[in-house]
Formats: sequence, C-alpha cells, structure tokens
Amino acid sequence: MSVLPSRDLVQAAGAALAAEASRFSGYGWMRGTSGNLSVVVDRDPLVLAVTASGLDKSLLTDADVVLIDANGEAIDPHDQRPPSAESGLHAHIAARTGANAVFHVHAFDAVVAGHRWPGGVEIRDMEMLKGIGHLADDETVTVPVIRNHQDMTVEAGWFDEVYRPATAEVPEVPALIVANHGMYAWGSDVAAARRHLEITEWLLRFAVATR
Repeated sequence: MSVLPSRDLVQAAGAALAAEASRFSGYGWMRGTSGNLSVVVDRDPLVLAVTASGLDKSLLTDADVVLIDANGEAIDPHDQRPPSAESGLHAHIAARTGANAVFHVHAFDAVVAGHRWPGGVEIRDMEMLKGIGHLADDETVTVPVIRNHQDMTVEAGWFDEVYRPATAEVPEVPALIVANHGMYAWGSDVAAARRHLEITEWLLRFAVATR
C-alpha cells in the first residue's frame, strides 16, 4: 500500500476546500449537498483530497475530505466515508491536464448553457476571456459540453474526446460543462481553479442572458 500523505498536508487541503466550498455555496452553486472540490496532494502516485459525500457544502471543516487514487477510489483504510460520486472524473482531469485543483459546481446558467448548446458554448470578443488565458478579441473560445452519465469512466472518455491541451499558439480551455448536471473548472492551484470557475460561469451567464 502506498504511504499516505501527512495529516498536516491533508488538513491544509481540507481547510482550503472548506473555504472554497463556503464561497461557492454563497453563490448558490453548491445547494444542498451538491458539487465537489478536490486538490492534488501527491503526484507519484496520484493522490487527491476530495470533499466527502453527502455533506452540506456550506458547513465543511478541514476534516471533511477523503483521499482518493488515480481511479477515484478511497485509499485510507481508516476512513470509511465515501468520496464524492464524481471523484473518478476529478482524478482523470487532474491526471490529463496536470491541474492541481479541480472544482465541480451546479451553477444554474452552466446547466442552461449546456442544454441550449450541446455541441459546446462559443464565446468571443469578451474582455473576461483574458481571465482564462485567451484573447479578448478575434478568437472564438468554445467551452466543451459532454453528456451526463453515472459512470465516471464513461464521462472520462467523453472528456478526452472534447479536451484540447494547450499548444504554443492556443491555451487550453480550463472548463467543462456536463449537460443537465453542472460544470467543472481546474487550474494549477486553488486560486487558479477558482478564477477559472468564476470567470467561465460569468461568461456562460452572459451567453445565456443575451442570446
């Protein structure tokens, strides 16, 4: 069995995720027990701390995380709490993109956008695009959309079909809509994932309101 990350490292991850969950709950993006957030606490092998399932996300503490492996499976034999149902996709996104934080929320306008534009949401000529690493002018940015499925290995395969890694010319789009469900965003750290989530949600809200 792999050596588990230190208690202090896991507690720090839990504290960071609890603060973000409180923030997003205040926006109405994590109603009830919905949504889940994760951070990478080790890369070799891949280990993430992800919010535990079934908890009110506005009331999380630094203890309310579960450790998972690259397959989204819980790895601490002393912790019987189930990880989030979407843990497998969190782990896949972290591995595929190199992100160290992956956030999933149920922002309403993201769900509407995914329903309205199942082939992807095109956005261009918006100043806020700079916040996700793209140009404010003369570039069409597409936020990809995949179908919803209860099997995260299926969703991971669909993610791979729509994800475009960054190139020297074009940055990645660090966000994904899951139709009839919610949205994901990720980044190099907690602050970057938060920024990408908030900015992409704003852009989706604008698209829904104006088209």
